[in-house]
Amino acid sequence: MESDAFVEWDDRYSVGIPLIDDQHKELIRLTNELYKGCLTGDEAAQVYFMSAVKGTVDYVKYHFSAEEKLLENAKYPEIADHKKQHESFIKQILGDVQSYQGGKKFVPNVFVRYLRDWILSHIAVMDKKYAAYILNLKKQGALSSTIGV
Repeated sequence: MESDAFVEWDDRYSVGIPLIDDQHKELIRLTNELYKGCLTGDEAAQVYFMSAVKGTVDYVKYHFSAEEKLLENAKYPEIADHKKQHESFIKQILGDVQSYQGGKKFVPNVFVRYLRDWILSHIAVMDKKYAAYILNLKKQGALSSTIGV
């Protein structure tokens, strides 16, 4: 990835499930796109940034849905808490965007930093936790091959 990236993928973020790792890499790419949209303050950059926010929110929803389906199929015992975290994150982002559209001052840089920090900490704690559970089930042969692990 380019050296001026706001955040770079590192293998320490890998959860060991290729589908999820690929989606996490895309979230990091989108975060970098949002950051690039923050670098200039003109009106065109603001329009670009808001368009990128919409694309990011759509992708985050897609990723969360895929992740939750995986957890449901694996009968992950902490799925309710995981879903709550996802819902809270989406609510926060949508609230920020709605406030901005309602005329509230919006600092894109702060928004992108929040996005980056949340994604990386969520991967490092919550996603690593379910990945260990799923990979353990796989090692024991207790997973159906249809769940994509």
